[in-house]
Amino acid sequence: MTEQNPVDNRRASSATDAGASASGDVALLRARAIDALGRAGIENPDVDAELLIGHVLGLSRGQVQAKAITGSLVSIADAAVIGSAVERRAGREPLQHITGTAPFRALELSVGPGVFVPRPETETVAQYAIDALAAVGGGTPIGVDLGTGSGAIALAMATEVPHAMVHAVENSADAFVWATRNFERLGGDNARLVFGDLAGAFPELDALVDVVISNPPYIPLGAIPRDPEVRLFDPEQALYGGADGLDVVHSVSTTARRLLHEGGALVIEHGELQGAAISALLVSDGWNAIATHRDLLGRDRATTALR
Repeated sequence: MTEQNPVDNRRASSATDAGASASGDVALLRARAIDALGRAGIENPDVDAELLIGHVLGLSRGQVQAKAITGSLVSIADAAVIGSAVERRAGREPLQHITGTAPFRALELSVGPGVFVPRPETETVAQYAIDALAAVGGGTPIGVDLGTGSGAIALAMATEVPHAMVHAVENSADAFVWATRNFERLGGDNARLVFGDLAGAFPELDALVDVVISNPPYIPLGAIPRDPEVRLFDPEQALYGGADGLDVVHSVSTTARRLLHEGGALVIEHGELQGAAISALLVSDGWNAIATHRDLLGRDRATTALR
């Protein structure tokens, strides 16, 4: 798999008026971009416009805003690249695919086609695993991320609990390319990535792990994601979890029970309507202290349990 150019200069000449196809100042390009993205249904067109302009010009959002106020000029070449980027975003291609990066907690991850783009709500879910890992007394705590995708959760755990050892597994070849890139750039000696099936992962760690976390595919097959960015660009393997969305959750529960020692913690991210079903599944599998947690918008987002 080859890395996609975050902004394809070859498409620059096709940028339309809506994306700013000629030179101008930052204020004009920003206004055109906001208009184009707003008409395309982008929820926060000003944010995306400033991020795209900043990506091309090597500026932060604040610097883009400052240059818009001062009327700073942009070259014809840069204006064309900005126009191309805006055109792609107006087509509902994820912002992160265009820039090639996605923020996650303190990390800046490389992402693109073939890997699930980490979401802000997962940052809160990761906190449960980070807190549990950091609370382990003595020695080197062990964490496992089942289905790591881009490596977001595993790398957050490894960097924020540096005395821990974190193991991650991914079974998608496309996603593994991105995870490998992120582990090489952001991971240290305490982060290990392997390619393989979740069910058979890390037999050498049976009954030794302190924390297992997973953000598995949990969308039921009959449910169609509302956002085009998800529906059209996120890999299906990272989205759909069988008829009820819980096929992979069953596997996570079984694998986590094998890996965790008694008293070890499990953290699972899930959809807002799945808390009760996942709690029932975990009760059936013999887990203890099961609790469902809400995200910042008050929606059920994660369930935790103890081995």
